[in-house]
Amino acid sequence: MSVTIGVFVGSLRRDSFCKKVADTFQSLIPNRYEMKFIDISNLQIYNQDYDDDGNTPQEWETFRKEVKELDGFLFVTPEYNRSIPPVLKNALDIASRPYGQNVWSGKPGAILSVSPGNLGGFGANHHLRQVLSFLNVYTMQQPEVYLSNIVNSLDEQGNISNESTIKFMQDVANAFVSWLDKFS
Repeated sequence: MSVTIGVFVGSLRRDSFCKKVADTFQSLIPNRYEMKFIDISNLQIYNQDYDDDGNTPQEWETFRKEVKELDGFLFVTPEYNRSIPPVLKNALDIASRPYGQNVWSGKPGAILSVSPGNLGGFGANHHLRQVLSFLNVYTMQQPEVYLSNIVNSLDEQGNISNESTIKFMQDVANAFVSWLDKFS
């Protein structure tokens, strides 16, 4: 039985460190899990008036349906000003609205925060945990993942090649699979 995990990358940058981490993480997950990258770049900013007036944008409807069909979530986020990027928060808001129609609810998830700095996205990781807690996403607690100084883990082609980083990510992938299995 295949389990589909939505991968939400909070950085839209073309050469995003988060995207590189997500790609590497995907390669460490067993084949029985389908890691499906979900595009959040084209979602219009959430405004409740659209839902209230019956003018819900089609991309919101499509996104909500896509999230609802997922079995779990992986969030890979950078830190913007000690919090999560607006594009990621917007995606969370869209799929949790209108009130009472939260399609995130009751599913397992995990957070990987990534930073070229020393703190590894600590603030973003914890802000995202707070939001996911309210949305009733069962977020894996351990291991916590703060990938700091990520540029030191990349080779000349921009791929994650640092052995200790890959080993740590494999440990996280194993823990995530164990976490997901609790919900199957």
